[in-house]
Amino acid sequence: MRTEDVLAAIATGLWRWDNASGTVTLDSEAARLLGLPAEPVVLPEVAVRSRFHPVDWNEINGIVNLAVAEGTLAEARLRIMDVDGRVLRTVRSRSKPVENRAPDGTTDYELIGTIQEIAEPQPGTTAAHTPITGDWRRSREAFLLDAGRALAEARSTAEVLRVAASLSMPGFSPDGLAVFGLAGDRLSIIGHHGHDPGDEGTFSDMPLETDYPAAEVVRTGRAIYLATPEDYKRRFPAAWPLAQRFDRVSWAFLPLIVAGRTMGAWMAAFKHPASFSPDERSVLTTVARMLAQALQRAGVAESERELTTGLQRSMMPQLGPEIPGMRIAARYVPTGGGLQVGGDWYDMIPLPSGRFALVIGDVQGHDVRAAGLMGQLRIAVRAYASEGHRPDAVLSRASRFLAGLCSSQESGPSGDAGGQDSDFHSPRFATCLYVECDPGTGLLEVARAGHPDPAIRMADGTVLMRPTAGGLPLGIVPDTDYPTTRFTLEPGETMMLCTDGLIETGGHDLDTGWARLRAVLESDAHESEPAAPQAAAQLGDPHFGTPHLERLADLLVQAVHGPSSHHTTGPLADRREDDIAVVLLCRESAHLGRGPALAHPARPARRTVLTVAQVEPERIAGARQQIRELLHDWADPDQVDSAVLMVSEMVTNVLTHTDGDALLVAEAVGELGARRLRVEVADGSDELPHRRQPGEMSSSGRGVLLMEMLADTWGVDPRGEGKSIWFELHEQSKTVADPEF
Repeated sequence: MRTEDVLAAIATGLWRWDNASGTVTLDSEAARLLGLPAEPVVLPEVAVRSRFHPVDWNEINGIVNLAVAEGTLAEARLRIMDVDGRVLRTVRSRSKPVENRAPDGTTDYELIGTIQEIAEPQPGTTAAHTPITGDWRRSREAFLLDAGRALAEARSTAEVLRVAASLSMPGFSPDGLAVFGLAGDRLSIIGHHGHDPGDEGTFSDMPLETDYPAAEVVRTGRAIYLATPEDYKRRFPAAWPLAQRFDRVSWAFLPLIVAGRTMGAWMAAFKHPASFSPDERSVLTTVARMLAQALQRAGVAESERELTTGLQRSMMPQLGPEIPGMRIAARYVPTGGGLQVGGDWYDMIPLPSGRFALVIGDVQGHDVRAAGLMGQLRIAVRAYASEGHRPDAVLSRASRFLAGLCSSQESGPSGDAGGQDSDFHSPRFATCLYVECDPGTGLLEVARAGHPDPAIRMADGTVLMRPTAGGLPLGIVPDTDYPTTRFTLEPGETMMLCTDGLIETGGHDLDTGWARLRAVLESDAHESEPAAPQAAAQLGDPHFGTPHLERLADLLVQAVHGPSSHHTTGPLADRREDDIAVVLLCRESAHLGRGPALAHPARPARRTVLTVAQVEPERIAGARQQIRELLHDWADPDQVDSAVLMVSEMVTNVLTHTDGDALLVAEAVGELGARRLRVEVADGSDELPHRRQPGEMSSSGRGVLLMEMLADTWGVDPRGEGKSIWFELHEQSKTVADPEF
């Protein structure tokens, strides 16, 4: 009897489906089962697809792809339709994918198998329609959506492994999971669940030649399903003693493949028998693919974080060595996007003179180029400072260096900056603040290039903005002059240098941002609190009574960002709008460690010094603001207004009637409620002020009259070159009762 007669007798036909050519070859019985004339025929793929029920075609397509990936049989149940859309019969297909390699090196497959007519779905066969097509399938789809979302949000390998361990598959949840990673020709476990600590030791370092399912999966790139212990013992007899002690009865080993490269394997072990039907294998395969993608993303993210950390450590210097009488703290916080590197930096540079320099700056942008320019500019500034140049000369040379650097990059290697690289090669500028400090005297010499001014926290907690002369940001005009401002950091005072990210983050402008930072600087939350303050002072504790800089630096950053968050999305995620760099310099109190502590120590004096040049009359407004900040807690606001008015008049007179600059020195001493304010304005002219009788419409000549009316005392002190005009105010409550008559 011929084979064709046997197949026809049991209503079974043969077919060959060539995926590369898109043709299907049918024998006579297969053609009859598909509703075609009973004769051998070769048809295009679309003609055969039209005979399948659309729902069944979608199902068989997924089953075939799974069989191709695993190298297993593809079994499916199909309904055959006529041209009117009516169901003719139900058939079961069993096919084996065979790989074909084309002459050009590409690979494809063809399916060779049978089609058999069935009257009813047979129990116990993979073609039987069970509740899989109903509630189970909907549960599977919901599970895959949840698993995909959870794995997509995982940011590290540890988080991916935690998500994988928490997956609860519908109907056949595994009891043990393991993820194997590949390093060279060695395989090891990088995470597991459902096992005791230490169980991974045997599998921690395996050669790929090991007769173990995970090793074979990595070698071949094909999944292995072991439905029973007998299957395991038969296929991997050498590895069975290792698996036997875990008391599992079914195992699935699936490759972790990304972009065609096998990066490891995933094991799912079951204490209850699993049949690994096509639907179950489809779920496991989908999870393995998502797991591989998540591990790949986590590996890239961890590499970026490692690169970021390395860049930050190489670009951000260590503050040190310790400087007698001074303490320094600094923080650098990058933005939350990309490689988390940017153009902000700080530095501390020992100088040949025995002094040291503090530098803080911000290169335009938050990208890799900004970080690269920052690194080059920081090295250049350090080199110029180490040569012994003055602060103004250091910034002038740095501006010329940055302008030349950007100019050479703008031209590019071929002289053309167009195309996609035009933004990368566009000119950049940088702001910078350079402070040269004498640790013995506290003298600071400041040069500023478009950077925010420093802030001073005085010994009694009052915070003042310290206006300084400045020039254009670095790199805009190669030859730019940068004037120098000199003032003294008194014992117990702290200077804060920062980039604009600390001020303007969170929708703040310069004014509201400084107000926010002033509240932190003036608070007592960062003060050191020794257990026995008096004993600490008697023993000469150098940190007693001075701000704890490390704590203060943390509070300043938290005031902008809030506490750190592990959330990556939503309202609780960290919001980092700009890089932040902040440097704190504290000059320790001179009296500490020199004898026993005073029972009632005197309140430290508040003192500010400001120079107003002839070419900068706009700084008169800064002088008025300095006086208001100095007297922010003065008892009588009217006295504050009087002091501001007299200061404005004195400085204006110097700029109007002399050819020199005005030097303003203001000092408030005494206990709260009984303080004395003394303000001096010095100039280089020998001409003394005198009383005048201004006319009714005159716009000048009332300076002396104002002093006599508003000041408690005032006077003029001649000096060797020039003079000093001063006045004093004694603090008093505004609600003083008028005497009775």
